[in-house]
Amino acid sequence: MSAATPPRLLVVDDEPDLRTLYELTLLREGYDVESAETVEEAWAALQSRRFQLLITDMRLPDGTGLDLLRRLEDAGRGEKGIVITAYGSAENAVEALKAGAYDYLTKPVDLRQFRAVVASALGRTPATDGARAARPADARHTLPPRRALERMAGESAALQQVRSLVGKVARSMAPVLVHGESGTGKELVARAIHELSPRHAMPFVAVNCGAIPESLLEAEFFGYRRGAFTGAVEDREGFFQAAQGGTLFLDEIGDLPLAMQSKLLRAVQERAVRPLGAVAEQSVNVRIVSATHKDLSAEVHAGRFRQDLFYRLNVIEIVVPPLRERLEDLPAIAAAVLERIAGDAGVSPPPVLSAQALAHLSRYAFPGNVRELENLLHRAVTLAGGSVVECRDLGLPEAVFADSGHQELEPPAPAPLRPAPAEVPLPDDLAAYLDQVEREILERSLERHRYNRTAAGASLGLSLRQMRYRMARLGIGSGDD
Repeated sequence: MSAATPPRLLVVDDEPDLRTLYELTLLREGYDVESAETVEEAWAALQSRRFQLLITDMRLPDGTGLDLLRRLEDAGRGEKGIVITAYGSAENAVEALKAGAYDYLTKPVDLRQFRAVVASALGRTPATDGARAARPADARHTLPPRRALERMAGESAALQQVRSLVGKVARSMAPVLVHGESGTGKELVARAIHELSPRHAMPFVAVNCGAIPESLLEAEFFGYRRGAFTGAVEDREGFFQAAQGGTLFLDEIGDLPLAMQSKLLRAVQERAVRPLGAVAEQSVNVRIVSATHKDLSAEVHAGRFRQDLFYRLNVIEIVVPPLRERLEDLPAIAAAVLERIAGDAGVSPPPVLSAQALAHLSRYAFPGNVRELENLLHRAVTLAGGSVVECRDLGLPEAVFADSGHQELEPPAPAPLRPAPAEVPLPDDLAAYLDQVEREILERSLERHRYNRTAAGASLGLSLRQMRYRMARLGIGSGDD
């Protein structure tokens, strides 16, 4: 198709009035529109020519809009699909997205939202004030950036599956839930989805749901109007407005309180938000990608996460494997991190790991995953002071190693025989004695890990929070994380 040829759209609906309304709306936007009343009539049109977009009602006289989507998928066709469902039919909307629809609309269709969704599917900007939409030539011919996808180093089967899913889901509007342990790169996956999507030129807004005080959540998400509360001296946009036309990434979605979950559900369903202090809602056009390290199914069962919101967000799930389950990617990841460190410091050539250091790393369990590896290599490069990073520069906690079948470099020397220890006298103050023992253990672990509390705690089976509590109780000096 030449740059001057308008996109060709197929509208399928058995109600003449609605079909005419959709056709007139799209014609005013500068599209070439054809229509059909049934599944078979639509399929005949699809077989005779190519379209850029299919807009279909869910219920048709001889089948459903999903039947058309499945036929397109089976035939390997590239047309995107928008499905129009009955009001309040959340199950149909989710089913449409899972069947491969780019997006869905609910009846009665808001024409402004209708134009925006169609324009988004075609990579165009909706026309305003009756003006025709700008031609999407730039959007069609400019390749989206692939920085996030390129940063996913490695060729393991697990990572290839993640890459494949990213490529498949990027073209639709289906909400994606990225699940994985902390530090596995969930935000990197979300950015890759955005960069490969038709929305790549629009904003990508990342939000850490667990880092916002509960009292500020609604204002941060939906914005507010001047005078809405004490201190609101001007209008301010929320995360949804800031991500207009692009992608909103909700990290650690499982940390949202139930009250906010209810408000988020309405925004997702209605595609509209009402800023604090405003009378009317604002339409928003954003794609939701969320992430969590929690088992949201278990959270739903425990009553800590709304089931209806879970179903809305978990249309497509991408599981990011922990680093210990794809250690074959370790050399590639380490090389990429070292190259990035060198680039940031303006150093060439980048430092490299010695064979012994790489073998030592491959036996480590990496409780902090790729983020921990990046921090570890940053520290090691600083300590190495040269172009080669050795084992001694890594400062790895020796107690936490991956149970992955890797052999030690050298068999441990047999422990020397020692005489039986003399009987230890009982302490006069058991609590003080145990505190002293615990203090010595913590101090030894901190010293071994260069006062990195996260690594020291992990080597003892403690979380960072537990480590901080014990250090404060025993009066041990704080170090860096």
